[in-house]
Amino acid sequence: MKRNGDENGIHVRTRISAYAIASRRERMLFTRLGASSPVFEPGLWHLPGGGVDPGEQPREALERELYEETGLKVRGARLVEARSYRADRLGIAWQLVALFYAVDIHEGELGVTEIDGTTSEVAWLEPTALDGAALSPAAVDGVRLLGAGR
Repeated sequence: MKRNGDENGIHVRTRISAYAIASRRERMLFTRLGASSPVFEPGLWHLPGGGVDPGEQPREALERELYEETGLKVRGARLVEARSYRADRLGIAWQLVALFYAVDIHEGELGVTEIDGTTSEVAWLEPTALDGAALSPAAVDGVRLLGAGR
């Protein structure tokens, strides 16, 4: 099994992330990646969620990240799929393992609560209104998974 290190002279880092797939009235919850996004390009619409910290359970990471990026709290979550992505950003080759959760969230006011985080904006948007090029690869899969679950 390959671990973090060099692959053909390129530094490769592995990251495990937990992402929320949440929808209400034909809209889906998205976050916009800010300048400090480590894996995917800034400006893309992405799913709320992020990296699992050492010693943290994926569900705990999902709840923490969802609150940091949206100000909302998880009521219930169900793991629906895991996917893997490769990305190159800022001289690092990433191997991202994404855990997708279908979530039910409490009502609340949207707002990014984390200061200096990777999220610049949060919104309920109609996935069909977004250009596929404006979505991160994980968000593209999240939209697909949401459509498959209907």
